Amino acid sequence: MRTFGKSFLDWLDTLQLPVALPLGYELLEPYKKSEVRAAVTAFAERYYADANPRVGVFGINPGRFGAGLTGLSFTDPYALGKLCGIQHTLGDGREISATFVYETIEAFGGVERFYRQFYLSALVPFGFTRDGRNVNFYDEPNLERSVLPLIAEWLQQQQQFPLCREVGIILGSGKLRRIAEKLNEKHRLFDRLVVLDHPRFIMQYRRTQLRRYVEQYVRAYHDARLLCGMT
Repeated sequence: MRTFGKSFLDWLDTLQLPVALPLGYELLEPYKKSEVRAAVTAFAERYYADANPRVGVFGINPGRFGAGLTGLSFTDPYALGKLCGIQHTLGDGREISATFVYETIEAFGGVERFYRQFYLSALVPFGFTRDGRNVNFYDEPNLERSVLPLIAEWLQQQQQFPLCREVGIILGSGKLRRIAEKLNEKHRLFDRLVVLDHPRFIMQYRRTQLRRYVEQYVRAYHDARLLCGMT
């Protein structure tokens, strides 16, 4: 049986960014590191060990303290080791977006239940830095123009894992939403998109409303699984 995890790992092997970065930008490509690949493989074999479809949840692109270290979206080293139970040599650092996302996962029912039905990813699977700081792919116009044609291709590839086509969840209600909706309208990737505020925005600017946002995310998870016919 070809599992979701096997398809995911094979896809990572094909990933490349066939465009030149703007001057001063550096690429985060954690999947190429042996210690990261070992951790990602262990994660996939534990949580994606069946062929069932999952709901795709997509952020922007990896950051240097989260997926840029672990190779797993919205998963920092602490979450990977302490919450997901995956042994690794990547430290135990925390990242605020991952902290929020794992609060929602716990409220949903925990990592085992969540990853049986959901898949965390990003519209752009590569991270970018400049002067040691994270950069969103849409912060630099030339970079955005370069990667936009690739996003639909990456999404279509991930849909073969397989992903549920009825709904996709986008974590970012500003420019990411506009980009995702335009791509979805053009390529008909998902029947509908559900858009939530980005975890970093919530943790930086809406922390006093944290419980409300956790509940909003959990409702979105439940609604999405029902749309996809999951029990």
